[in-house]
Amino acid sequence: MSKHWLIVGASGGIGKALVNCLMAQGDKVSAISRQPSSFLSQRHQALSWYQLASAEQPEALEILTTIFSSKIDAVVLCQGWLHGDGMQPEKSIRQLSRAAMQQSLEVNLMQPACYLQQLLPLLQKQQNVKVAVLSAKVGSITDNQLGGWYSYRMAKAALNMLVKCSSIELARYNKEATLISLHPGTTDSELSAPFQKNLPMGQLRTAEETASRLIEVIMALTPERTGALVNWDGSVLPY
Repeated sequence: MSKHWLIVGASGGIGKALVNCLMAQGDKVSAISRQPSSFLSQRHQALSWYQLASAEQPEALEILTTIFSSKIDAVVLCQGWLHGDGMQPEKSIRQLSRAAMQQSLEVNLMQPACYLQQLLPLLQKQQNVKVAVLSAKVGSITDNQLGGWYSYRMAKAALNMLVKCSSIELARYNKEATLISLHPGTTDSELSAPFQKNLPMGQLRTAEETASRLIEVIMALTPERTGALVNWDGSVLPY
């Protein structure tokens, strides 16, 4: 039986790959992106594309309500920022800048937070719904043995707390819902492009490979995992 997915951030590397994989397996996809659709067709109405700058736009609630007028099985929030506009991950606190911190917090934390704020009331009535917010293993405080990457690590650590708090609130109203942070692994995308050279053999995956394995992990989620930071292979990572 086909499923109905909501993908937010659908024009990014992983987001677009998720849309492709889901449609290829016969699922229905509602996609939200800041960019217009790059898909040439709606593929027999399997894809509904909504261009939306942020969840704070006046039309956001109307769009989300329209999407949730039919049952939603899974939601994936794919926002992420690591570098750009001359800013790179910091190797030392001496390189830390207000601009990089603000940009990282805006994309990695505030944008998902605004979407979760709008989504939580809609998720309360969705049976067995599964929600994954793309995070990063480097956001784990316990796992951090190397330091560096201050802005990105801080934003992803804060995102994990956002997901944890939201999962507790959602569980009060919907015991069947599962809301997690999800580490997708190292994916061949614009985000990781400058940092691929020294990766161990086999660690870098194509966006399509990442999308396929994340779909499997998300569909296997149960409410017992809600609030966790989950790795690309389904294992639980420490916060």
